[in-house]
Amino acid sequence: MGVFVFLPLILPLTALPIARLAEQHLHPRIAALLLTWVGAILAACSTLCLGLLVVVGTAQLPGNPLPDSWSDPEVREAVPYDEVAGKASIGALALVVVACTLALRRHYGFRARAHRTLAAHPDASQVAVLADEVPYAYALPGSPGRILVSTGMLSGLSQAERRALLAHERAHLAGRHHRLLLTVQLSGCANPLLRPFRAAVGYSTERWADEEAARVTGDRRTTARAVGKAALISRRAGVPGLAAFAEAGPVPRRIAALLGPVPPTGGWPPALTAAGMAAIVAAAGTAASTLSALNAAIALFFVLQSATYG
Repeated sequence: MGVFVFLPLILPLTALPIARLAEQHLHPRIAALLLTWVGAILAACSTLCLGLLVVVGTAQLPGNPLPDSWSDPEVREAVPYDEVAGKASIGALALVVVACTLALRRHYGFRARAHRTLAAHPDASQVAVLADEVPYAYALPGSPGRILVSTGMLSGLSQAERRALLAHERAHLAGRHHRLLLTVQLSGCANPLLRPFRAAVGYSTERWADEEAARVTGDRRTTARAVGKAALISRRAGVPGLAAFAEAGPVPRRIAALLGPVPPTGGWPPALTAAGMAAIVAAAGTAASTLSALNAAIALFFVLQSATYG
């Protein structure tokens, strides 16, 4: 294994350039899906790497629950600085578990509170209008998914802009964007170097829903105006893992994109373009991290097997 076992921990350094290239040059749907998958795979490889380091680095410590044969010198020699790396990995892996647990608790806690609120509105329609002066609009996943929109938000929009808002939120539900957002949030918990994917996927899912709203309404300018007005009147922060119509951040970029031409919906972009480079770098980094993690796992398995049965 050698130093290559550490590779999955540092390869996420490519997250920032990948995120910027993807969100700027790829179609929003492609960018959101690509970045989510890349983030999930890199996070899984990073976590697997920490687990391997914990096993190898603590095998020689007295009182550990691992088999005594795993403290064989051949096992310890498989990883450089095994004792230091193992002890550090214990703390890092514990932080990953705590961060992911808190993120999941916050996400599902908000969903549970929202569904309890909807219990007071037995209307079977997909859209639930809540009497609240605070302007907000959410796509709340569930069986079935619902759209939560406040009277404060609706009062600030015209009839055509309301249609754009509802089309936008329906696109979030149809695309299951909450799963993408939650996945990249957990990826950032597993490895902080992957946090740029969270903002990039958030922007891409909003752009994806913007384009769907513009297609459904047939009016890109009205959709852009709805996004801008909602951002101006909204004072509520977004909830991690859920999609809100107007959030602080790249709203001017969303409006500019809606006022521009429809983005191409082709598949894999040409290699000799910025979009192609984004896709290639993402694919290469993910493949390298995955192969490195799998190589380390397989090598460790055979080393431990040899130490146990040899």
